[in-house]
Amino acid sequence: MAFDGFVISNLVYELNNTILNAKISKIAQPETDELLFTLKGSNGQYRLAMSASASLPFLYLTGTNKPSPLTAPNFCMLLRKHIANGRIVEISQPHMERIINFKIEHLDEMGDLCQKTLIVELMGKRSNIIFCDANGRIIDSIKHVSAAMSSLREVLPGRTYCIPATQDDRLNPLEVTEETFLGSAMKKPLPIAKALYTSFTGVSPLVANEICHRASIDGDMSVDSLTPDAQKHLYHNFAWLMEDVKEHRYEPNIITRDREPVEFSCFRLTEYVGSDDAAEATNSTGAAANGSEYTMQHFSSISAVLEQYYASRNVYTRIRQKSVDLRRIVATALDRSRKKYQLQEKQLKDTEKRDRYKVYGELIHTYGYGLAEGAKELEALNYYTNEMIKIPLDPMLDAKANAQKYFDKYNKLKRTYEALTDLTAETRAEIEHLESIATSLDIALTEDDLVQIKEELIEYGYIRRKRTDKKAKIKSKPFHYRSSDGYDIYVGKNNYQNEELTFKFATGNDWWFHAKQMPGSHVLLKTDGKEVPDRTFEEAASLAAYYSKGREQEKVEVDYVLKKEVKKPAGAKPGFVVYYTNYSMVADTDISNIKQL
Repeated sequence: MAFDGFVISNLVYELNNTILNAKISKIAQPETDELLFTLKGSNGQYRLAMSASASLPFLYLTGTNKPSPLTAPNFCMLLRKHIANGRIVEISQPHMERIINFKIEHLDEMGDLCQKTLIVELMGKRSNIIFCDANGRIIDSIKHVSAAMSSLREVLPGRTYCIPATQDDRLNPLEVTEETFLGSAMKKPLPIAKALYTSFTGVSPLVANEICHRASIDGDMSVDSLTPDAQKHLYHNFAWLMEDVKEHRYEPNIITRDREPVEFSCFRLTEYVGSDDAAEATNSTGAAANGSEYTMQHFSSISAVLEQYYASRNVYTRIRQKSVDLRRIVATALDRSRKKYQLQEKQLKDTEKRDRYKVYGELIHTYGYGLAEGAKELEALNYYTNEMIKIPLDPMLDAKANAQKYFDKYNKLKRTYEALTDLTAETRAEIEHLESIATSLDIALTEDDLVQIKEELIEYGYIRRKRTDKKAKIKSKPFHYRSSDGYDIYVGKNNYQNEELTFKFATGNDWWFHAKQMPGSHVLLKTDGKEVPDRTFEEAASLAAYYSKGREQEKVEVDYVLKKEVKKPAGAKPGFVVYYTNYSMVADTDISNIKQL
């Protein structure tokens, strides 16, 4: 998914039609690399979210507010000092770069009208938000970049701002003539698509492949393989797309496959859905009418496209970053427990020969009365199997001592077996517990969810609680869904919530769901004493399938049973239950049609 110069172009056009001349009412910094502006203008109130995250930079209009830290970071305080109540007078994109410049007019301490520029660079790991004065001098930035960090340029207070010099040899695609196109991109000894995106600013591999597809040319072919006519044909398709940008003919959309987004763009991506509206129609199996497995979802604005995609990705990315320490602790403990379990299994297998030693001892007692001195083996009838066997002997010992030697071996292996049986069961339970915590980390969506998981790790000794740390206040709550038939369904996010749902919140005639033989959430379907329709059973099972270790699979087998049949074994860890009579169904992991409250 490409946040390229064309998406930026669509975004700048949209911002000019919505927030130009708007007043900056509030400035917040909810994350270390993210800003949220509240703007008021003639078109109403808007929120502008922007992020310089190395993994997920973005900028779009949103209706969603985010909580901010109690103490504003220094960069946020600086912006409030200079441009709070300022007015956005110009929004521009220089040379189709992945950069948006906001010129802002405000009054200084003396009441004089001043102008500042907020520059948002959306360039992957080099993304930044830079605040400059009217002369282009950097006042501050959300990320400081020293000469030791980058040989291309410094981004530090007092330095003069310059556009990153990573694309000096690339041309502005909106100004390219046929002669320039043929003399630049078509002279490179590269695959055609790569020649396009390395020759022009703002052109991503996605756009380059789309241009090639519209021209019916394989983008992986070498430029040298094109005839002069084919090169001109490619230029015409390139020029037609540039004309769409100049005329602001945008078509914001997301391409999906099996209901999962795979690409977004401000143009129709014909390489996925074809060139006509018929391609968007879907048949009963969900495949596109033209035989493609992809479908296109239209949006009224590019901000809506970006918000839908980046909001979900942003939550996922940030929670992964904040849970990395917990994941490492769980992964280390799991690895250690699995190795211990393998060793115990091997030792347990070695005890399987214990009964043979017992039989050897008994047979030596029975037949050893005529044993010659210094004999190395005894051939005797095994009266358990009615077969002749040979029993190895120690020639230095008599029959009685040889028998006792085998009895001692038997007793030692028997004690080992009894001890290992309990230890192996404990290790297996520990592995299952850790796997359930790992699944809870995958389910977690907020920092509050992580707090409860961390408390569980502290309680079971995987993390030490510092003396200065108090027990965390738990704010996380189970997921709450409502079925298509109006029944409430609750989903535990971790073992503590699973325990509470099943044994404190549920009543005996509620239905309980869980993915079969894998870690996952307890799902509770509240019946209120009513008969539940089949559709609601299927939706509850889908939730159990999705909130489990098998969530990446298309289908998962789910057990379901009345809650009164679910029991907690004595001494079991939180969330661990047993049940002996149950129903099962194979459930879809798609929960997009189930309403979350």
